[in-house]
Amino acid sequence: MAASPLVYLPDPKLRLVSAPVERVDPETEALVQTMFDTMYDSSGIGLAAIQIGVAKRVVTIDLAGDEEKPQPLVFINPEIVKASEELQVYDEGCLSIPEYFEEVERPARVTVRSLDREGKPQEIEAEGLLAVCIQHEIDHLNGVLFIDHISRLKRDRVTKKFEKARAIGELPSFPKRDKRDRRAPEPVAS
Repeated sequence: MAASPLVYLPDPKLRLVSAPVERVDPETEALVQTMFDTMYDSSGIGLAAIQIGVAKRVVTIDLAGDEEKPQPLVFINPEIVKASEELQVYDEGCLSIPEYFEEVERPARVTVRSLDREGKPQEIEAEGLLAVCIQHEIDHLNGVLFIDHISRLKRDRVTKKFEKARAIGELPSFPKRDKRDRRAPEPVAS
């Protein structure tokens, strides 16, 4: 497989609510592989299918650093079934909103039910960066972007920047970064 082009803000596809996957089949497996190829090619740690223009409830995640063995995770039809009251703040970014990072507050721990790559049910308890990433990607499946969790002023600014870039036929480049180049989450009292 090969990487697929990413969908960037302000493309309206990013606001679509993705449809459930009816059955995990070779087409689903091909989508998952394309998503991993795209995510790795872009130095990302998570990707929702809608970010490559496919409105299906599929998420890929790999938090391994550049020098570590890949640790790919697949979530098909994921749903958060439990979230902690304790919150954490994390400096989030998004492959669909290149070069823009902002602190977002989310639950520190979540429990997620989904299907795995073979279509088998799985339930995962996540905390720290994995919890952030899962919540960020599930938001994508529901047409929600991480900028929807920040102030309206900041959201409007970044949206206008990307609208202007699209109007003149340019998008900010997304620099290749070591995936370890992230701030540690800061716990926040709820």
